[in-house]
Amino acid sequence: MSSRFHGFFAPLVLGGILLLASCGIPGAPQPPSLEVPKPVDDLAATRKGAHVFLNWTPPTQTTDSQNIVRAGTTEVCRGVNDFPMVRCNERVATLTDAQVAHWTKGTLATRKDYDDTLPESLQLQNPLGEATYALNDLNRSGRSAGLSNQVRVPLAPALPAPNGLETKVTADGVLLSWTGSLPPVENSALHYLYRVFRKDTSGDKPEVIAGEVPSTDASFLDRDIEWEQHYTYRVAGITQVQRAGKEPVEVEGDDSPSVEAFTHDVFPPATPTGLQAVYSGVGQKPFIDLTWAPNLESDLAGYNVYRHEAGTAAVKINSEVVKTPSYRDPNVAPGHQYFYSVSAVDVHGNESGRSEETSERVPE
Repeated sequence: MSSRFHGFFAPLVLGGILLLASCGIPGAPQPPSLEVPKPVDDLAATRKGAHVFLNWTPPTQTTDSQNIVRAGTTEVCRGVNDFPMVRCNERVATLTDAQVAHWTKGTLATRKDYDDTLPESLQLQNPLGEATYALNDLNRSGRSAGLSNQVRVPLAPALPAPNGLETKVTADGVLLSWTGSLPPVENSALHYLYRVFRKDTSGDKPEVIAGEVPSTDASFLDRDIEWEQHYTYRVAGITQVQRAGKEPVEVEGDDSPSVEAFTHDVFPPATPTGLQAVYSGVGQKPFIDLTWAPNLESDLAGYNVYRHEAGTAAVKINSEVVKTPSYRDPNVAPGHQYFYSVSAVDVHGNESGRSEETSERVPE
């Protein structure tokens, strides 16, 4: 073969060798994914009455960090006085559509919820115990990587929802009354009370705790109100659990139906007392000074002063509300006797009755 022939094919051979080298050598074959979902790690639980509300983010990946493409099932597991659980003792539910939060069009599904109802017998038999919850996520072949994180709630029985909640607006505040129930279980470690919740419906204001009373009471006076406001109220029974060596916990029972109250102020202040009148005028223009005991209402605006002479009707003699419990009457004449009374007025225009009269005579 001529050197010219060799010169023609040498670059082609070298290029083929380089092309094969650039492709690399295939690595070892990877085993197929078992599609076992990663255990949930953010399970949370809250209790209200006999209901335990579970909330979690379903798994999106398998134990070998692959995206879940085929949903399996989720077992909701409950144990009694068993923490931590090593296996799913009691399956309270099997959710065929719970483990569906896989990558779909690049977005993740939202958190999932489940409502478990605690049997009454379980609460009564274990008033100081706890229920443990966990999830067991399975693939379509029934395989699992183990239980989720575990959460606990007290099993103490809750008071039933109060009945017949009513409100009455009084001069001292909003009076609530209801029909309560006897405690489900008598135990020195359990304490029962009623908690009153109030929400101001004007604007976006949060609900607050208005107060608490023992379970033996069935009424509450809410003094911490503002007049001319719309409120809604609800009442729930509370079971407080105090176990030796453990932090106290609470179980909130079911709510009463909500009721409304409009705090329209139609309640006048108390009638003033202790009115006295004293004449002064020696060497000066005569006048009569009035004093009385001050009213203590928080919404007090002031006082009105009334005067008359014998045989005539009383007339208000102040042009503006008197701010202090005293008044000087300069419009008096020698030889006249004047009779005085005062009333209290609040900021909403409600006026009290008039005080007992007092009188004073201006000398000739």
